[in-house]
Amino acid sequence: MFELLGIPPQALFGQLLLGLINGSFYAILSLGLAVIFGLLNIINFTHGAQYMMGAFIAWMLLNWAGIGYWPALVLAPVVAGVTGVIIERVFLKRLYHLDHLYGLLLTFGLALIIQGLFRNYFGSSGLPYQIPAELRGGQNLGFMFLPNYRGWVVVASLVVCLATWFIIEKTKLGAYLRAATENPTLTQAFGINVPLLITLTYGFGVGLAAFAGVLAAPIYSVNPNMGADLIIVVFAVVVIGGMGSIMGAIVTGFGLGLIEGLTKVFYPEASATVIFIIMAIVLLVKPAGLFGRTA
Repeated sequence: MFELLGIPPQALFGQLLLGLINGSFYAILSLGLAVIFGLLNIINFTHGAQYMMGAFIAWMLLNWAGIGYWPALVLAPVVAGVTGVIIERVFLKRLYHLDHLYGLLLTFGLALIIQGLFRNYFGSSGLPYQIPAELRGGQNLGFMFLPNYRGWVVVASLVVCLATWFIIEKTKLGAYLRAATENPTLTQAFGINVPLLITLTYGFGVGLAAFAGVLAAPIYSVNPNMGADLIIVVFAVVVIGGMGSIMGAIVTGFGLGLIEGLTKVFYPEASATVIFIIMAIVLLVKPAGLFGRTA
């Protein structure tokens, strides 16, 4: 088969696949961050810990209750979302009228507490989580081998991301959410329970992070540091796409994953920093982000 600049096609498409998988996690995690920031105006640094919680909840459901992967895809986001509701009601609701820095410091502290609790109980070594039997094996595409589970991760992430965008941008519920963000007093005057909408929105954003954690559990080892290793990159993705931009989070998440994969092929030394280099360039050219709106 052909070679591109001396790169065998198996290596090229293999790295593109890895980039697309990473992009799937970037997209769904940055989407959760964008939902929370865009509708609640909170910079949620706890997001990485909540992603880690989703993976651990799936692991606990399997090993302690015998509940497999498919129910965990629903149960883990719900359980994590409930913890998010508690955090919003107890802590975050007191910060909505304050500077963003207060929310950032609070959520950063909560992330350290959550990671510390899981590290003390489970240790720092990774815990294995098996791929479900239905998704084992792969498909030989001729130019590359596609593992079934990794293909599922890309499809599931894309479906969830697009469904979230549709709900927020194209439905009456999404209109209520946007109205509650822009003018909560007027929205409540029309009989809409604004505090409940805000609480459920934060719980939904947390649930997205936990859903990504369940998807990641069979690929990466389940460990307390898995969120901390990813959250900085995800914040860079959100900044590039535009803080609060739903479509920006999705497009830049998948796009930057592919760019990162290509960089590993053509210039591996820059693969760990390419996203941050792009972030710096975007901030110089368009400080609001590619899809962000200037005030």
